[in-house]
Amino acid sequence: MAYGMYVSAEGAQAQAKRLEVLSNNLANVDTPGFKRDLTVFQARYAAATARGYDYHGSGSINDLGGGVQVAGTVTEFGTGPLKQTGVPTDMAIEGEGFFVIRRENQDYLTRAGDFRLDTNGKLVSQHGDEVLSSEGEPITIDPELPWYVTSTGQIVQAGSARELAVVRPQSLGDLVKVGERMFSALADTSIVEEGERRVQSGFLELSGVNPTTSMVELIETSRAFEANVNMIKFQDQALGNLIGRLLGGNR
Repeated sequence: MAYGMYVSAEGAQAQAKRLEVLSNNLANVDTPGFKRDLTVFQARYAAATARGYDYHGSGSINDLGGGVQVAGTVTEFGTGPLKQTGVPTDMAIEGEGFFVIRRENQDYLTRAGDFRLDTNGKLVSQHGDEVLSSEGEPITIDPELPWYVTSTGQIVQAGSARELAVVRPQSLGDLVKVGERMFSALADTSIVEEGERRVQSGFLELSGVNPTTSMVELIETSRAFEANVNMIKFQDQALGNLIGRLLGGNR
């Protein structure tokens, strides 16, 4: 009976973690450039096997397994839908690549292109992080003069051009999420060449969260969590009744 409670408790804990991840995804359904997270489950061994008292495939009761556990979370980097805003400082990358922004002397990657101009004419993120050029320098735009962004990410003004930094990591697995929309690269990145990049000004990449799918997953996970909790209560009650009968029979 205690074994069943153990498996149910592990299941409830795993579903609680998935609920947390799904809730965060739904909270960012309107966040431009947000990439949803997925919870990864894996089967776990029974306690005796995990402690080395038995082995997987032994055919004993320990071979039944120990339920599931959370192996971690992974980010899904699929491209979100693009929305036309008509705002020149809004930019979206079609295909591969990330913008580079700088916060407190640390560079991060992002797909969120809802940029703006600060009081000094610097192109910055909504949180005031500097948007970098391919030379690794902040980009400054004179708001009093006409300017435009080419399809390859060149910001052209007064006859000169600054190229937006659009980079790709060696592997998406090298990226670690920082906050909701930024990523830190664990390895070197490379500039996406001009012929391979496409940047649209006046567009935003929306959140990668599908609200309908996420709500269905949230309901499914809530029910799985409740089922595990109810199993714990049932087994606890049954165990209590059994102990009561044993103690009653010894009087």
